[in-house]
Amino acid sequence: MKKAGNDAYGELLLWQLETGEPATEIVEREDGFIDTGSIAGMYFSPPSKWPKSELKAINMAKGRVLDVGCGAGRHSLYLQEKGCDVTAIDSSPGAIKVAKKRGVKRALLRPIAQISKFREGSFDSVIMMGNNFGLFGNFKNARKLLREFDRITTPDAIIIAVTRDPYQTTRRVHLDYHKFNRERGRMAGQIRFRIRFSRAVGPWFDYLLVSPDEMREILETTPWQIRSLLQESDSQYIAVIEKR
Repeated sequence: MKKAGNDAYGELLLWQLETGEPATEIVEREDGFIDTGSIAGMYFSPPSKWPKSELKAINMAKGRVLDVGCGAGRHSLYLQEKGCDVTAIDSSPGAIKVAKKRGVKRALLRPIAQISKFREGSFDSVIMMGNNFGLFGNFKNARKLLREFDRITTPDAIIIAVTRDPYQTTRRVHLDYHKFNRERGRMAGQIRFRIRFSRAVGPWFDYLLVSPDEMREILETTPWQIRSLLQESDSQYIAVIEKR
C-alpha cells in the first residue's frame, strides 16, 4: 500500500491536472474548524474567469517577475504570454511539478523564507496572488521578508499582494478564533492550519490575514508603502505596494 504523503496541496493539484476532475481541498484549523472547497475554479481558471480587479492588478507587473506561492502557475503563465521573464516559486513539490507541466519555464522549489538566495536587484515585480500576502505568517516575519524583498528588487519595483480582511465576518467561529489569537499575543488574523487531500496530510503552518490598516502598520518601518488598493469583495482586496 502506498504511504500517505505530506504534500497534500501538491497532491490535490496533481490530481486535478491528471484527471480533470474537481478536487476537494480540506483546510483544518488548529481549533478544529474545518473548511472545504473545490479547487477547479481557483487554481486552474483561465484569465477570462478572473475578477476584473485581479486582471487589472496582474497587468501592472513588469519585467522580471517573482511569483511567490505560484501554485498551479496560472499567473506565471499569463505573465509569460505577456513577455515577462517569470520566476515561480512554491514550497510544494507537487505544485512545482504541476506548474512545469503546464508550461511555466522557470519554477523553483523554494519557500518564501528562502528568497535571500536570490541576488540583489533580481526582480522588477513581485506578485503574491491568491491571498499569498498570508505567506509572511506573522507581523515580525513580514517585516523581515519585506526588507529582503527590497534587496532582491530594483529601485522602482512593485509588489502586488492579495489578502483578506479578517474582520469582515460575523461568524462566531471566526470571531472566537480572533479572540483566542489575541489572548496568546498573536494578530487576530494569524491562522494556523494544515491542508488535507485524500490520505495526504500537510504540515501545520501560519498564514496571516490583515486589514488595510494592519498592512500599513507592517509596512511602516520597511522600504515599502501602499500605492493603491483594489477591492475584490467585501473582505478580499489587492494591494499594489511600491518603494518609498
